[in-house]
Amino acid sequence: MKEALNICLLQCDLHWEDTLKNRTQIDAYLAEVTGADIILLPELFSTGFSVASTHLAETMDGETLTWMKTLSEKKKTVLCGSVMIEDKGHIYNRLLWVEPNGRVLHYDKRHLFSLIEEDKHFTAGIKRLIVEYEGWKICPMICYDLRFPVFARNDVDYDLILFVANWPNTRISAWDALLKARAIENQAYVIGLNRVGTDGFNADYPGHSQVLDPEGDCISMAPEYEVGLVEVTLSRNYLMACRKRHLFLSDRDTFTITD
Repeated sequence: MKEALNICLLQCDLHWEDTLKNRTQIDAYLAEVTGADIILLPELFSTGFSVASTHLAETMDGETLTWMKTLSEKKKTVLCGSVMIEDKGHIYNRLLWVEPNGRVLHYDKRHLFSLIEEDKHFTAGIKRLIVEYEGWKICPMICYDLRFPVFARNDVDYDLILFVANWPNTRISAWDALLKARAIENQAYVIGLNRVGTDGFNADYPGHSQVLDPEGDCISMAPEYEVGLVEVTLSRNYLMACRKRHLFLSDRDTFTITD
């Protein structure tokens, strides 16, 4: 079990519908990164949020996952980000969790963004994923999931929740507020990784990638609209101290989510 967990967030622009260019630029951005336990990549990092272009979907044997496995092994770190995946006739916005030992886990985005018809092109996921890694329990989610606190509710079953996103500037104040709320109500570390730049729909993304502690305080944030890395160390001892000092989770409501 690791007391300290080292996380690296890559806040970057994405080349529209160009998987090779996106993988190549990520290789360059991460070239000097060492010592990270987990590296986070944005939502749909290989294509951008091109929800109608389902012909770009890859399989679980495709080039992007193969590349992630190779890079994870080389860097001796977890790689985590979402990719457009075709599986058994369905298209998913699938978060891939790739470990250096070759283990691959995935989470399919539960809440699809109907405002731009993501739900008409993708199949929604059903279950959360909680990964146990280096003694930490980690719950990865995707973008729009952030708006649904019941699905993200901590039943004391995770220490850290991750959100990878393509969250536009028009709603960025909600992004900031909701990340803070998820940290406070769940007494967990929260990390939100958002892209920067402009996509093929002319949507504008400012970044605002950030790390919040279990009290809801922002401990690190990427500069607005800038490409760059955020590297942060999380403390399990601090997490446990926060929960012991304020026993809010013991007073939580219990419930079951049904499909």
